[in-house]
Amino acid sequence: MLKMPTTSFEYVLPVIRGIQSGREYYVSMCPVRLLPKLFPLDDEEILPEMRVKRTLNRQRVPAIAKYILDNPKSYIFSAITASIDADITFEPIGPDKEGMKIGRLRVPMDGKFIINDGQHRRAALEMALKDNPDLGYETIALIIFLDIGLERSQQIFSDLNRYSVHPDSSLNILYDYRDKYANLVRAVVKQVEVFRSLTDCDRNILPTRSGKLFTLNSIYNATLALLVNHRDGELESAIEIAVRFWNAVSSYIPDWEQVLRKKVDAGEMRRDYIHSHPTTLAALGATGATLLSLYPENWSENLEGLGQIDWSKSNLDWERGILSKGGISGSRTSVSLMTAYLKKRLNLPLTADE
Repeated sequence: MLKMPTTSFEYVLPVIRGIQSGREYYVSMCPVRLLPKLFPLDDEEILPEMRVKRTLNRQRVPAIAKYILDNPKSYIFSAITASIDADITFEPIGPDKEGMKIGRLRVPMDGKFIINDGQHRRAALEMALKDNPDLGYETIALIIFLDIGLERSQQIFSDLNRYSVHPDSSLNILYDYRDKYANLVRAVVKQVEVFRSLTDCDRNILPTRSGKLFTLNSIYNATLALLVNHRDGELESAIEIAVRFWNAVSSYIPDWEQVLRKKVDAGEMRRDYIHSHPTTLAALGATGATLLSLYPENWSENLEGLGQIDWSKSNLDWERGILSKGGISGSRTSVSLMTAYLKKRLNLPLTADE
């Protein structure tokens, strides 16, 4: 626990001492209620070259705070990384090798703590603390480096963010059990044979030699477009509708079945045809939403026109804003154009924009 003896005008932090790149650093557990005291928000405008981190984006903070408040028993945060600009003292608990790694870090109260990584987490925790004071007794890991000037602090920030890569949204959908739509789409993929066997759940962009036709992200977006009027209903009902729709669609696109049965290479199919591209899937989903709205009982009978479409890239119909520089465009305009094209082929009414 963090102690703050006013008599010695020090912060006393229980820490573990480590060595990285030949320098000492410390790891501690900081009670959430003390974060605002250790790391006051700095509203002062400072030139970028004089800062040690990016400016706080206050628009991001409420969403992170909501995540904490909505998941009080399961939220999780990585450590906050900070620098101390002060003359600190480390007191090990013992003289032996292991004892020298654990101890107390004494930091003068006039010392300056600077967050190198985690300022949005810190601000969100403070915001959430106002609605749920019990959070104050929980802790967050604190990694502390000794500050040796502006240049070193800026380099720490740069190094911490140098190789950070956000996972593809396909992988987020695969692992996210809080998002009901992610749960819905995973269930749909499991029950539609071509999706179950031919979907890449790790990546948003398929490698040239991939044996898959679809990405989980593209199926997610297409299925949400399909269920635009059914998202607030029962989950099982929405899953059933989506499974029926995608199975019906796949029956009118026999090329998918050819890849599934390994009669045609997936890479060749993606190279020569557009029916598995995210733009096409999104348009199929949007077209399906119109079908479900107009023909709630017999919508599947109106899908036959899909079987008459030439999906090859050589089809001149795609040159009207869908194909771009030899590849299919992923823009919203292209999705709208493809949706309008599919609706016309299925004799469905177009919106004013379409």
